[in-house]
Amino acid sequence: MKVQDDRMAVSDEVRRALDERTTVEITTVGRRTGQPRRIETWRYRASGRYWLTGSPGARDWYANLAAHPAFTLHLAGRDVSAHARTVTDPDERARVFGEIVPGLDWAGSLESWIEGSPLVEIELD
Repeated sequence: MKVQDDRMAVSDEVRRALDERTTVEITTVGRRTGQPRRIETWRYRASGRYWLTGSPGARDWYANLAAHPAFTLHLAGRDVSAHARTVTDPDERARVFGEIVPGLDWAGSLESWIEGSPLVEIELD
């Protein structure tokens, strides 16, 4: 029972930290080198879940997560284990970006994000 309570407390703390930040740091495993790569990227909330994305274009962090889905999310003074679920389904991409992009006054067209932005769901371990 104690382990489950501890996990729930950590999860609640991590979720609060995710809710407070749009910029997060993650460490991925390099798809070619196998070495850790720590970067800063954007976090959004849509459909009650957490997502990593960026403006349209190729991203090394996305390619790394596609090759090695396990990553570390650095939040609230904690290193949190997570997994990436890359989203390639056009309908799901349209739904998620349909919630994210309209709130970004600098984002450009929704269509360009659906077609060309990385999209990863954060799945906390």
